[in-house]
Amino acid sequence: MIARIWHGKTGAENVEAYTAVLKRLAIPDYQKTQGFIGLTFLKQIQENEGHFTLISFWENYEVIKNFAGEDFEKAKYYPEDQDFLLEFEEKVNHHEVFASLPIFNC
Repeated sequence: MIARIWHGKTGAENVEAYTAVLKRLAIPDYQKTQGFIGLTFLKQIQENEGHFTLISFWENYEVIKNFAGEDFEKAKYYPEDQDFLLEFEEKVNHHEVFASLPIFNC
């Protein structure tokens, strides 16, 4: 299993609005991709910025390409992100998962 980790940041005043966009747009997009296993979305406010970290879990690198394209290390963005994100990080990180325990649903 592969963990794909993305980070984005907004102004603190946009945290809740961007959270709603991610729930409405990004999560369903991930769910419809064959080879997707699950995800964890994290958010926090630091020094008047909202930080979002997405950890998504995939069967292997090949299925990540079904979601992200051939250059699977490149971050994927949605048109709505232009309204919220303060910067657009070019790359995401990938890690091989060697152990995992069940987590709760939010």
